Parts: sequence; C-alpha cells; structure tokens
Amino acid sequence: MNAVVVGVALMLILSVARLNVVISLCVSAIVAGLVGGMSLLKITHVFEQGLGDGAVIALSYVMLGAFAVAISASGITDWLANKIISLLGRSPSPQHMALMKTLVCSVLLVMAVCSQNLIPVHIAFIPILVPPLLHVMTYLKLDRRLIACVLTFGLVTPYMVLPVGFGGVFLHQLLASNLAANGLEVDPATIAPAMWLPATGMVMGLLIAVFISYRKPRDYSQMEEVDVRILTQPSCSAIFVSIIAILMALVTQLYTGSMIFGALSGLAVYFISGQIRWKQSQSVLSGGVELMAMIGFIMISAAGFAAVIRATGEVNSLVNVLSGWLGSDQAIASASMLLVGLIITMGIGSSFSTIPIIATIYVPLALHLGFSHLAIVALVGTAAALGDAGSPASDSTLGPTSGLNADGQHDHIRDSVIPTFLHYNLPLLVMGWVATLVL
Repeated sequence: MNAVVVGVALMLILSVARLNVVISLCVSAIVAGLVGGMSLLKITHVFEQGLGDGAVIALSYVMLGAFAVAISASGITDWLANKIISLLGRSPSPQHMALMKTLVCSVLLVMAVCSQNLIPVHIAFIPILVPPLLHVMTYLKLDRRLIACVLTFGLVTPYMVLPVGFGGVFLHQLLASNLAANGLEVDPATIAPAMWLPATGMVMGLLIAVFISYRKPRDYSQMEEVDVRILTQPSCSAIFVSIIAILMALVTQLYTGSMIFGALSGLAVYFISGQIRWKQSQSVLSGGVELMAMIGFIMISAAGFAAVIRATGEVNSLVNVLSGWLGSDQAIASASMLLVGLIITMGIGSSFSTIPIIATIYVPLALHLGFSHLAIVALVGTAAALGDAGSPASDSTLGPTSGLNADGQHDHIRDSVIPTFLHYNLPLLVMGWVATLVL
C-alpha cells in the first residue's frame, strides 16, 4: 500500500468522522510515515521540522486577520451588511427576495475575487463580512452550502487565470519557475491562457451549485430578529483612510511578495492616521488571532503532514508505478496524473505547496510521453489546483467555514468540504483532462 494514498485517505476519513482536523493530520502523518517505512522517531523529527514551513503562512493569516479587524473598525463592513438588510423591507415580495439572494451572492463573489487579485487580504475578509450577513441569509432561507461554493470559487479560480496578486504568485513565481527548473521553458504570457480551459470546469461547478444543487430554500435557526435599521454611514475620513490602507497593503505585498508586510503596512496607515489609536494595537492583533488562530494551526499541521509525506519517498513511487501501467496512451496518462495530483493536494491542502512536488515528477514524464508544452502547463497547473477546493486542510474551505459557522449552524466537512469537492474538483478534473488532450 502506498503511504501517500494511505495517509490522505485516513486524513479524509477521520475528518469526515468529525475528528478535529489538526488531530486528523497528526495521526495520519504518523500512519503514513509508518507505512512508508519510517521509524516513529524519524516521523516525529520530520513532522516537527515541517511545522516551520507553515509558520510564515500562519503569521500571514494572523496579520491579515488584524488588518481585516482594522477595516471592520472603520464601520464599512457593518454598514454594508446592514444596508443590504435594510433593503429587504418588512414584507418583501418573492421577486424582491430573489433579487436580494442574487445581491448577497454577487457581493460575496466580487469580494472573494478581489481578495485574490485586487485587495490581497485572502480569506481574512470572510470572518469580518460574512457573520453580519448571517441574519439576512437566514431570513432569505439561503443555503449556506451555496455561499461556501460561491466563496471558494472566488478564492480559487482567479489565481488560476489572472496573473496578478496571488495569481501572479501561482502562475509566474511558482508554476513558470518550477516548469523551467525541470527542463520546460515556457513563455510566461502563455501560462494563464493555458489554464482558461481547465478553469471552465470551476465555472460549470458554480453554475450547477447556483441553479441546481442549492437553489431550494434551507431553514436555519434565527437567533434574533433581522435588524432593518441603517447604521450611520462611516465618515469620509474613515473611508479615505481605509482606501489608502488597502492600496498601501496591495502595493507593499506586490513589491515585497510578503502578505505579512503587506498587512503590516496597511495597519500602519490606520495607526499613523489616528483612525485606530496606538493603545488599540493589542486588541486589533488579538482580534486577528481570534479570527485566524484555528486556520493557522491547521495550516501549520498540514505543513508537518506534507513534510512526512515527502520524506516517505512514496510520491515518486506512486508516479513510477503509474507510469509503468500507462504505456504511451496520453489520455490514460493524463487522467492518472490528474488523479494523483488530486490525492496529493487533498493531503497537503495547498495548491501553492503542491506545485514543486508535482512539477518535479510530471514534467519529465509528460515530456517523455510527448505532451505539448501548453498541455504540460495545463496538466501541472490543474493537478496542483485539484483538491484545493475540497481539502479539509485548505484555506479555500476553512475560510468560508470561519464566517458561515459563526452561529454554529455550518459544519466544515459536510457543508464546506464535501459541496466544494463535488462541484469543483470533479468538473476541474474533467476539463483539465480535456485541456491536456487538445492544447
């Protein structure tokens, strides 16, 4: 039995059985290491060393959470949420209700897309903006599984096709550089277009979720009556400072490539302008920790799990076995490599972390099988993105859960992980396979 398959399968089974994701990752890492022939002492050492790889991500999320808290303190997000609530009125018609559902989904989709490419706060906006909207979602009987799918679409699809913000990191800094490091020189301008066809699978999944799977009303417990009053609009100075802070965070992150210093520069604008007082810095950072702590711990644990998976050497073994079975049939080879990519990314929880592993193995194998350069770009990019939308340890599922479960009525596995896996991984698998054959 392959250690990678065993480790990932066990992690998924334990998570679906509602064991805490951090514990599931730790237990699965031990089992995968033992199956891969590692001693318990070696597993412990590798796992603890791997934890350091997740520290940067965890600190990034804490700083982004603090930045999101600062934005919220300006009153903009509460005002927006209550503005939407006030538009409902006391006795809305069915047409008005449908319009409001569309508005809520559209606002969250636009925010999710902007969080990847325009305002690089990633998932930090979700626990700030979504909880104030839970009352109106409940009032509208809006299925929160649909909202999870909308948010995940906005968190994943933009970095696959738009080479700015996180998309620039994924497509140029990671995908292009790792392809080149493994012997495949590709014009950077052709990388994003090569991912357009696979990304249509994500679009198909979103349309299915919106118009078929979750279109029916779903009842949730309303904790209190919907407040239809309009909050006082934030002052012009608060809006101006927030815009400057967001732009500063964006420019700094693009220049330094660091989410930590991007968020720090945005916070600095709030402190220097006096919008947030110096003595409030402790509460702002504590708020960021409160928002993102669990996500940070899961990402750190996932880094340790990934380190053990790599140390077993079973990733190469799995692909070598597959390559022996494949022969020269490109269709079967492509499908098999995409399935392996799905398994690896589901286990690691991050498409960004998966690219170096996948590229090292897939590029030589795909060149040997005669795939075109664009087909290899689509193969590696899709194989890395697969699983990001359906892994229990992925921030693309953890983020939506952090906001939608604010009142304890949204289960991470059943309401975020499983819906996004079914609606995005399966169509992406099919369209990624098609892309490798037609490009």
